[in-house]
Amino acid sequence: MSSFDPAPETTPVPKPSAGGQDEPAEAPARIGTIVWGLVVLALAVLIVISQLGIVVLNGTYVLIGLMIGAGAALVAGGLLAARKRDNGTTNGKS
Repeated sequence: MSSFDPAPETTPVPKPSAGGQDEPAEAPARIGTIVWGLVVLALAVLIVISQLGIVVLNGTYVLIGLMIGAGAALVAGGLLAARKRDNGTTNGKS
């Protein structure tokens, strides 16, 4: 074989996966994580606003409002997730 001969064609060999299993797809963000993150963010913003003296906030009312909003968001998110999950076909069994 001289230095002017083209390199022989080879086909790439697929690498075997560990344990013969495919890697799982990334899971979507969970509803509870998003809602509680928004609650913490809202609470932080309200604390900053109250410390700046822009408005005077009653802590009890703020917490009640945040808990009502978080509860409503968790219920709505759970219903949407259940609705999304139940779109598969049924096999006729209960």
